[in-house]
Amino acid sequence: MAELLLVTDRLVKRFGGLLATDNVSIDVAQGEIHALIGPNGAGKTTLVSQLTGGLVPDAGTIRFLGRDVTRLPVHARVRLGLARSFQITSVLRDFSALENVALAQQAHRGHSFRFLTDVRNDAARTEAARRGLAAVGLEPRADTPASALSHGEQRQLEIAMALGGEPKLLLLDEPMAGMGAEESQRMVALLRGLKQRCGMLLIEHDMDAVFALADRITVLVYGRAIFSGAPDEIRRHSEVRQAYLGEEIA
Repeated sequence: MAELLLVTDRLVKRFGGLLATDNVSIDVAQGEIHALIGPNGAGKTTLVSQLTGGLVPDAGTIRFLGRDVTRLPVHARVRLGLARSFQITSVLRDFSALENVALAQQAHRGHSFRFLTDVRNDAARTEAARRGLAAVGLEPRADTPASALSHGEQRQLEIAMALGGEPKLLLLDEPMAGMGAEESQRMVALLRGLKQRCGMLLIEHDMDAVFALADRITVLVYGRAIFSGAPDEIRRHSEVRQAYLGEEIA
């Protein structure tokens, strides 16, 4: 059996009278893409924020690489190998693709980037950043300002930046958001190629992408995980279909 990278046990998060995470228990194994799906407002992003340390659960535990990280801050989890991409692109638009990756790698190593030396003067850092770009298919765009990259390329760049910390687990919050069909296909191919490099927890509304990528899928509705299983099981599950009220999952 593959090593479990992440295990949550009965996570609870409340906002006043709203139960945003209702006793959620999930896990992600090494080499696995585990997708988290559900209607808008189901609590998916709230759950991921707890996993990364942005929110502290009201109850339950989070274990990463066998260690209880429930109350560790974000930066401590990053150093352990937990990385996240966001729904909204977060690249430095005035810097080149290469500079974005180099700075992300520097930040992952705990160094300040108050300064901004020319990365081309640091051969080792430049080479490491180029490898990061190559991993996501962006090496030919190394010197292009992030603002000049297409939306899909900016999402690829974010993945390269997240990989700078050599994560064990990558949490991806709607990586296909705003993409056209061709860009989504490229992202699917990219994530499939990274699968053996790190485990992934994927939040995504593009069901074609989810079923193309996921080894397992957990369905979250009103903060509760109503079912978890292989893609074929999800397709056949009547409660999942009912929860989606006609959303396209077949």
